[in-house]
Amino acid sequence: MLLTGFVSAQNYYFPPNSGSAWEQTDPKSLGWCTDEIPSLYDYLQSTNTKGIIILKNGKIVVEKYFGTFTKDSLWYWASAGKSMTSALVGIAHAEGKLNLGDVSSKYLGKNWTALPQNKEDLITIRHQLTMTTGLDDSGDKDCTTPTCLKYKADAGTRWAYHNAPYTLLDKVIENSTGQTFNQYYSAKVKVKTGMTGIYVKSGYNNVNYSNLRSFARFGLLMLNKGKWMNEQIVPVDYFDEIISSSQNINPSYGYLWWLNGKSRYMLPSSQFVFSGDLLPEAPANTYSALGKNGQILNVVPELDLVFVRMGNSDGSPVPTTYNNEIWKRLNKVICESTSISDGNTEPNKIKIFPNPAADKIYISSNHPVSQIEKQVVDALGNTMQIPSNDSFLDVSSLANGMYFLQCKTENGVRVLRFLVSH
Repeated sequence: MLLTGFVSAQNYYFPPNSGSAWEQTDPKSLGWCTDEIPSLYDYLQSTNTKGIIILKNGKIVVEKYFGTFTKDSLWYWASAGKSMTSALVGIAHAEGKLNLGDVSSKYLGKNWTALPQNKEDLITIRHQLTMTTGLDDSGDKDCTTPTCLKYKADAGTRWAYHNAPYTLLDKVIENSTGQTFNQYYSAKVKVKTGMTGIYVKSGYNNVNYSNLRSFARFGLLMLNKGKWMNEQIVPVDYFDEIISSSQNINPSYGYLWWLNGKSRYMLPSSQFVFSGDLLPEAPANTYSALGKNGQILNVVPELDLVFVRMGNSDGSPVPTTYNNEIWKRLNKVICESTSISDGNTEPNKIKIFPNPAADKIYISSNHPVSQIEKQVVDALGNTMQIPSNDSFLDVSSLANGMYFLQCKTENGVRVLRFLVSH
């Protein structure tokens, strides 16, 4: 049998479900700045990275392992495994095994918490998915015994990154499907995508171990909106909910996925609300599975890209700062011109390059550039006064950071994101 890859309607390549074949793309052919790759590697190695993969349209563009780690080495996902659990809940929901609005005690039994019954009955599967159970997270956040699960607020009124209620979703899946968690995971996702790996109990937690390429396969599945080759594995309606703000308290959190490009965000072990993007250096529509010590899966529809990193880092339960530092260097490698188009009409295509830029950003378009009204604003929405002419913007006076170029034509306003890096 020929082990050929598959190309979806979105032109994504899928590697065969067996064997080690995986098509690759030369980063030079994409116009990437390959002279920046060694600097990216140096940073990753200095921060105890074991391996990374970058996929573009499903094909491997960069794959690098450090030390004795190889493509067959197993490593833990840590809390990035939450995002796989989210997918499994959605599959069980679509199969009619459970409903997101079901009270959790339907599958966990009465008194699975130390709450009064009327308060326990407020908690649903959706609250477990969105970190809004209202259970007290001030003690042992991993402990799943009823005595550890105490009342803090009514379900749905408080967001807190709390491992225990999430971990109990494993029991929800088991009791609703009649299969062990690993059996359901294997049948519904692993076998269908060619992944390897297994969930292993570690204290109260249930931790996914796999190789780097399996982590990347999950990213490719989610880049293609839950579809692998011709099969919709994660229901498309549920997928849309996964990458949408699941509640208004922390809009940067979906169904056990972290979301970029929102107006504000919260982080573990704090009730402080930060303004702005979760990952200022990453494209706005990035969604991420993140785990302790820098387990990172970034899915970037804007770039048709998947980025995966495994290894050790600073011990953060959710490595947003570290992820953002990687993006600073990754942007220099990708250095693609950012393009937009009005609908599908090629005559109105607009491009800016280079991106990131140090002094000038050039504009090209099949639409007369002189007829495009241009305005640059910073990440806070402040208009920036910079020199420009019909073909370029002089950004040499701007501080390092992210900016937006608003382009107005007779077809409306389009916004292009760019980075300044001197």
